[in-house]
Amino acid sequence: MDTAEYIAALRRDSIAFVESCEQAGMGAAVPSCPDWTVSDLLWHLTEVQHFWRTIVASGRDTWEGYEQPPRPDDQALAAVFRGGLSDIVGALAAVDPAQANWTWSSDHTAAFVIRRMAHEASVHRWDADAAAGMPVAVEARLASDGIDEFLQHFLDWNADAPVGGSVHLHCTDVDGEWTVREGDGAYVVTREHAKGDCALRGAASDLLLALWRRVPLGAIDVVGDAEVAARFVAATRLE
Repeated sequence: MDTAEYIAALRRDSIAFVESCEQAGMGAAVPSCPDWTVSDLLWHLTEVQHFWRTIVASGRDTWEGYEQPPRPDDQALAAVFRGGLSDIVGALAAVDPAQANWTWSSDHTAAFVIRRMAHEASVHRWDADAAAGMPVAVEARLASDGIDEFLQHFLDWNADAPVGGSVHLHCTDVDGEWTVREGDGAYVVTREHAKGDCALRGAASDLLLALWRRVPLGAIDVVGDAEVAARFVAATRLE
C-alpha cells in the first residue's frame, strides 16, 4: 500500500469509528477492550492521533516535552475527535514520508507513523463497531498489510517463555503469507509459503484481529500444534 492509500484508510475508518461511537453511546462497554467505555475508546484514539500529529508536524526527535491535551467532557468528545482527525490527515498528507522523526520502533520516519495511524484506526473502528453491535471486517488488503506490520513491530521476544515452534500465517482471501521462527534472541519473519509447526489460516481481517486478541483463535483455522499457536499469540505485545 502507498501513502495515499494509508491516508485514505485513516480518514475512512476514523469517520466510521466516531460514527459508531456515537451510535453506541459514550457510556456503552467496549467488549474487546475490558474496563473501557466508548468514551474511553474515543478519547484514546483522539489522544493517539494528537500525539502522532504533533510528532510528525514538528519533526520531533523525542517524545519528551509532549503535553497531552485535557480530556473534554463526553458530550464534546466526538467534535474534538473530528477536529483532530482533520489536523492529522492534513499533517500526514503534507509530510515527506522519508522525514526523520521520533518513533518507538526501529523505523524513525514519518512513513512509519502514516502506516501505524491507518492500522490504529482500523482496529479501533472494529472495537467501536463491536460496541455498537455491528462489527465490520477490516478491509482485506489493509488487514493483510496490518498483519505484516504487526509481525514487524509487535512480536515480543521473551527467552523465558519461548513459543517453542514455528508459525505459518496464511490469508485465504488476499495475498499474504508469513513464516515466523525463533532465532537467536529474536523472531525471524519471512514472507513465504513454508511449513510450520502450526499454521494460522483465515481471512486477513480474522487473522489480524486474532493477533490483536480481538477474536479468539477459534475464529480462524489452526492446523498443527495448537499449543504453539496459543503461545505465539500470547507472546505478542499490544502496547
